[in-house]
Formats: sequence, C-alpha cells, structure tokens
Amino acid sequence: MTADAVPVTSTITAILTDGVVKGAVYALVALGYTMVYGVLGMINFAHGEVFMIGMFACVYGIGAMSTAWGDHVALNLMLGVVIAMIFSAAYGYANERIAYRRLRRAHVLAPLTSAIGVSTFLQYFIFLTVSKQNVDFPRYYSDWLTNGHVRFATVDVTYLQLAIIGTTLVLMAALFYFINATRMGIALRAVAQDQLMAGLVGIPVNKVIAFTFVLGSALAAVAGVMVAMYNDVLGFDAGYRVGLKAFTAAILGGIGNVPGAVLGAVILGVSEALTTYWYGSGWSDVTTFVVLMLVLLLRPRGLLGERVADKV
Repeated sequence: MTADAVPVTSTITAILTDGVVKGAVYALVALGYTMVYGVLGMINFAHGEVFMIGMFACVYGIGAMSTAWGDHVALNLMLGVVIAMIFSAAYGYANERIAYRRLRRAHVLAPLTSAIGVSTFLQYFIFLTVSKQNVDFPRYYSDWLTNGHVRFATVDVTYLQLAIIGTTLVLMAALFYFINATRMGIALRAVAQDQLMAGLVGIPVNKVIAFTFVLGSALAAVAGVMVAMYNDVLGFDAGYRVGLKAFTAAILGGIGNVPGAVLGAVILGVSEALTTYWYGSGWSDVTTFVVLMLVLLLRPRGLLGERVADKV
C-alpha cells in the first residue's frame, strides 16, 4: 500500500497512539523526579541513569535465565522485569545515601552537583564495564508483542503498545492508592510537609525518604524495560535523553505534582510524535527544549501548578 492510499485520519491516529505510548514511558520516569522533589525539594539528576540500569539489568537477567533453564518467554520476561526493578531500586537507594542524605542542609548547589556527578559515574560505569556499543533486546522475547496487534477502526495497535499503556495506567492507579491510602503513603506526605515535625511524631524520616528513591527507581526500571522492548536496542546513554524528557514533562505538568507529571508526559510525547511526523525525527529532541523554554517563560510553575507542601 502506498502512502497516498493511507487515510490521513488513520495516520494521525497512529501518530497520536505512538505519542501516548511515549508519554506513558516518560510519565513513569517523571514520577521519580516529581516524588523526590515533592519530599526533598531537590532534583535527582541521576534518575535517568537509574532508568538505563534497569534496561541492562533486564536484558542480562533474561540472558542468564535463558542459559540456566531455557527460553520460557513469559517467565523469563517477568523475572527480567523484577530483576530490573531490584537493581534500579538498589542504585536509587545508593544514590540517596551517597548524593543526598549528607547534603540535605547544604547549599542548594551541593546536592545538585553531587547528583550530576553520580549521573556521570553511572553512565560511564556501564560504558566501561558492560558495553560501549548499543545492545539489542532479545527479539525472541519481544516479537510476539511487537508483531501481534489489535485493530481499532482503521488503526493497528500492537500488543506492546497496549501493554505499555495498560501497565502505566495500572502503576499510576497503584501509586495513587499507595500515596493516599497506606501508612507509608501518609508518612511520605507528612515528611514532604515537615521533616522535623514528622520525626517528632515518630516517623522514620530517613527511611521514608530512602523509600521514595527506591519506589521512583523501580518505576523507572519498568519504563526502561518497555523502552528497550519498544526500540529493540539499548545503550549506555539512553538514560540521559529519556531522563531529560521526563524532567521536562515533570516541569510542564508542575514539579512535585503527580497528576501534573502524567499530564506533562502525555503532552510531551504527543508533541514529539507530531514533530517527527511533520519535520522528521531530527527535530523531535528540539521539541523538548522548546517546550521547556516556553513553560519556563510563560508558566514557570507548570500547567497544574508546582506542588510543595506548606511547612507548619
């Protein structure tokens, strides 16, 4: 079928679907930025590299399991995601201990510089010890999702696209419930409001803050696995680009605002997809910077407003 034979509405719908899929991935990563900022008022610039580590942990975990007991697609893939979440959560916890805990009361530039240093270290640690080249995701584990599709009207949506959107929605709902209806979620909100008062009433502030990093890192790992499957390739610098876009999404929606991070991610993903369609893939990254500049100039607090709890 030639390009002229494809209805314009079908093409636009397919582009919007791709944009929503990208936005879903950005949203999972953006939540890590917005949760840490909501609790500490700081930006974790090493979060993108935690996303990247999840990608590599999943691929090498799948390889190890395939060697150990064979190619059991569903089992190995699920365990690969679990391994990615564990490794990313461990790095997120280490990041909090190394780059933030001792610098919470330091000048604002101190933890920022430390986080950038951790980001650079993690990126080149993978570069020097794991792989300098891009690594292919094992297609045996992704082809059944990328080749299968469901047809909605005139648009084919792959199983992988549905899985990405569905997984993101489930994780968002679970996170919303966790923050608003569990003891740890209430403790997290209390620490975000006032660390001193939270400590005085018996809340283990350090543990709650560390858990925030762990939770955000685990969500980023899931996003990393989905991106690796979607693109069929991963590299040591993958976290930088996705992290930058997720950070932009968090600012767009309102840093510290969980619903805002989701809204900003979807808007950014759709904008990027439309830019790629109209002007080519070379301009997609430009969209990120244009959106970031416009938000900072026109609405610095984001679309839904920056959400940082008032101190008692």
